Amino acid sequence: MTTPSSPVVAANGPASAAPGTVLQILFSVAFVHLLNDCVQAVLPSIYPLLKDQFSLSFTQVGLITLTFQCTASLLQPWIGLYTDKRPLPFLLPAGMCVTLAGVGLLSVAGNFGMLLLAAAMIGVGSSTFHPEASRVARLASGGRFGFAQSLFQVGGNLGSAFGPLLAAAIIVGRGQGRIAWFMLFILAAVAVLVGVARWYAGHLQTSTRRAAAHAGPALPRATVMRALVVLALLVFSKYVYMSTLSSYYTFFLIEKFQVPVGTAQLYLFAFLAAVAAGTFAGGPIGDRIGRKRVIWVSILGAAPFTLALPYADLFWTGALSVVIGLVMSSAFSAIVVFAQELVPGKVGMVAGIFFGLMFGFSGIGAAAMGQIADVAGIETVYRIAAFLPLLGILAALLPRIET
Repeated sequence: MTTPSSPVVAANGPASAAPGTVLQILFSVAFVHLLNDCVQAVLPSIYPLLKDQFSLSFTQVGLITLTFQCTASLLQPWIGLYTDKRPLPFLLPAGMCVTLAGVGLLSVAGNFGMLLLAAAMIGVGSSTFHPEASRVARLASGGRFGFAQSLFQVGGNLGSAFGPLLAAAIIVGRGQGRIAWFMLFILAAVAVLVGVARWYAGHLQTSTRRAAAHAGPALPRATVMRALVVLALLVFSKYVYMSTLSSYYTFFLIEKFQVPVGTAQLYLFAFLAAVAAGTFAGGPIGDRIGRKRVIWVSILGAAPFTLALPYADLFWTGALSVVIGLVMSSAFSAIVVFAQELVPGKVGMVAGIFFGLMFGFSGIGAAAMGQIADVAGIETVYRIAAFLPLLGILAALLPRIET
């Protein structure tokens, strides 16, 4: 039986041997994902504070999100493509150090330009973390790719859920300087990633054998490209809606129901916690019943709830947001693994592309919805975004592949 400290496969074992899951490494990268995304979630959580302190418009709030999401998205595919050929295990802790600098700058920023620079640095750190960490999770999966990707992803979702609570406890009402406390989280992440990088460096040959052993079906190139475009459109529908909900949910609740900031952040926490739960469930379910079914249900299945949310009272708004979080979040792990099976041997590039699309679409969506909020009001944003999950019907165009 494989233990956390043992090699994933024997040096002379057959290529088809199924290695055991290295849980220590999986939990390590999931824990760092938690810390990383917890710190990232602080940014939208303190938007009301920054909006008041710097007299920002909703458009400027959206531009902060756009800056973070674009820097987090544009580099990821290129980093993944490069490291597919030349893996860089110690890029993991090095990239996290860029995030550390960005958090420090955010705590002392004195104008809108410095806020954008801090957001950009946090995004760059994220772009170096996700492709390589996703590769490590797959390498340590023991063939349970959906489970490994979900565990990795749920760490980030838990971090996103706890970020608003910690922001409320540490920052809100106490000033911008308190953001610096979150540098301790990133220092812990760097320390853990040094250990992960050492393990990863010792298993690079295993990674090559695993890619060959689990190569996906030999589909025609046109079929693969069409499937990747469909998956990209599904990511678009999912993350434009999710970024709209996470970026402006507190403003929506405050404006529509006149709740205090602290109460609005509790509702945001409930939504993000539901996202974490749904993410964890999606991967293992996909391993069992097929990822195409999970993708289909998780996006299109959320549409009735998103369409109802703008017209609900406070109680049902909270309840519907939890259901939306549970249902929609189960898709991403399945999408990433499905794409990796379509393009075998390009684990880092595929992870980089889809994490990049996630961040990029989220940023563009947040900026566009911020502009709409300035012109037509925050409630209009949610009425428009409600139709996005209907694009889930495109999942019918995905090919059938063995998972």
